[in-house]
Amino acid sequence: MPDRAVLESLVVTPEQMLVVGILAASMGLFLWGRWRHDMVAVGALLACVLGGVVLPADAFSGFGHPAVITVACVLVLSRGLQTSGAVDGLVRVVLPARAGRVASLLALLGLGALLSGFMNNVGAMALLMPVAIQLARRLELAPGQVLMPLAFGTILGGMTTLIGTPPNMIVSGFRAQVGEASFGMFDFAPVGLAVAVAGVVFVAWVGWRLVPARRQTGMEGFDSGAYMTEARLTEGSASEGKTLGDLERALDETGAQIVGLVRNDTRIVAPSPSRRLRAGDILVIEAEAEALAGVLSGLQLKLEESVRPDAAAGAETLGKDAGAGPASTRPGDGGGHDQADAPGDQEGASRPEAAEVVLQELVVLPGSSLCGRSASDILLRTRYGINLLALSRQGRRSTTRLRDTVLASGDLLLMQGPPDAIGQFASDNACVPLAERELRIPSLRKAWTASIIMVLAVGGAALGLLPASIAFALGVLASMVLRTVPVRAVYEAIDWPVIVLLAALIPVAGAMASTGAADLIARVILDHLAQGHAVTALVLILLVTMFLSDLMNNAATAAVMCPIAIGTASGLGVGADAFLMAVAIGASCAFLTPIGHQNNTLILGPGGFRFGDYWRLGLPLELLVVLVSVPTLLVVWPL
Repeated sequence: MPDRAVLESLVVTPEQMLVVGILAASMGLFLWGRWRHDMVAVGALLACVLGGVVLPADAFSGFGHPAVITVACVLVLSRGLQTSGAVDGLVRVVLPARAGRVASLLALLGLGALLSGFMNNVGAMALLMPVAIQLARRLELAPGQVLMPLAFGTILGGMTTLIGTPPNMIVSGFRAQVGEASFGMFDFAPVGLAVAVAGVVFVAWVGWRLVPARRQTGMEGFDSGAYMTEARLTEGSASEGKTLGDLERALDETGAQIVGLVRNDTRIVAPSPSRRLRAGDILVIEAEAEALAGVLSGLQLKLEESVRPDAAAGAETLGKDAGAGPASTRPGDGGGHDQADAPGDQEGASRPEAAEVVLQELVVLPGSSLCGRSASDILLRTRYGINLLALSRQGRRSTTRLRDTVLASGDLLLMQGPPDAIGQFASDNACVPLAERELRIPSLRKAWTASIIMVLAVGGAALGLLPASIAFALGVLASMVLRTVPVRAVYEAIDWPVIVLLAALIPVAGAMASTGAADLIARVILDHLAQGHAVTALVLILLVTMFLSDLMNNAATAAVMCPIAIGTASGLGVGADAFLMAVAIGASCAFLTPIGHQNNTLILGPGGFRFGDYWRLGLPLELLVVLVSVPTLLVVWPL
């Protein structure tokens, strides 16, 4: 039974109950995942305002917080490093061409960790994913056995600097609230570097063997048993005069889709749904084997092999090849129509011998504009002249009713069309190519300019010449003036949901401190779990933060745990630095689930992973993080 003093210390005020209730509800909604994190954070902020624990005048003060400004500016500077090709030369120099598995993985993970220390983690991962896929082929490993180590390596690298990951900047901001100066650029390095080095060596040497060797879900992984075939629309067919959209609606029940059209010696890669069909048109149709006969009879179409003049040649058009491109025309395909198409009816058209149609694998990045939308919503054919042939999600492959499938981050898309059109689509919609073809057009001048701007911004903040937010804001302005980041792309480079999340939770965290709610939670930890032992309390803060980070956004985790860490340190009468550093480390250790970090989500489709695959490597890695970080924290930041 707790003694009377403990019971009296745990008496709570209505304001504390309100803040704790809002915090608990917010964490529940974060874990539920039905609503976006920024929506939940704004809801929590407004609830605090309506409850009277946050003044209306202070409600949106978080948008001017230095940590929020710094995060936004770092995202823009990272975009400059990505698009200029500044990293490409570094990749060629650092990665060995013919080394063994351990040496190659060490080089790749070390490079990923290094980049993540100075740019956005997701940006570093996106840059190196095509390299990882190529490396997996050379080492004869499943793609996931390289992608998961790379994802974890880039997460580990973010621990090493102030700008490596948003939680570090949040922790630095909270340190200023306890009367100390904010953490500097490399204050995180002693502990973060020890953890990152130990983690990278472990993963490259032993850990990759713990990753399930799932079958690759690249182009060869889309063998869905579907047939790609040619079918001619003959005179008197019921489909004559109808639009392609009419036929596609009729095909909905069969799961088939029309992926091309041949008319008058002209191949149209992705015809518009509004195009009206004529006798003699050849449709390129993808359908399951069992559904093919029903498709042909229902639309009154004839297999091209059975009606074209040179059918006797014996060339086999019908083939079980879901990855085949649209068929080209042959002499005699014209249906007697000499007139040209009407104006506006030429989308995607090209001469058969001139058109280059490729299959391209793309993975959807977290925060992509594709998330929550289907192929029909995006108007792929009308806007880009390309087809979505197949989709893979967590290793499950299906082309059934593909146009209506709602896309999500981590989905692997198999696109068909001209390379430049697919490249434009990927660039516009935050997708990463997994094939060898590069979307970036490196510019040596811009690469050097972007690198110098980043070095000067980091140096200005590290040497204390300017506050970090000012140094990186100047870097963004220089990037815009010198065009390393196009002006129109500056706002696209910022991950606005993360910015809103941080800005909304900062006043909520302030309410936790001002009402004493953080101190209340800290006393519960001290009296009932740590029982007054500082080291035990430090380990508990680290473990709780790691657990929450595996289930909810790492920035949200840091914002929630910082006031509790400060309150715990105050209750013990020790400095808060070690506890704040424990929060920074724990918030960056999301290795158990695909939802804990954006990089984990990014590899879900390309690696063919399932939800339960991450803990096999993630759990030993998190245990290693605890074993390395706690002694290092006690040495570098003594209690």
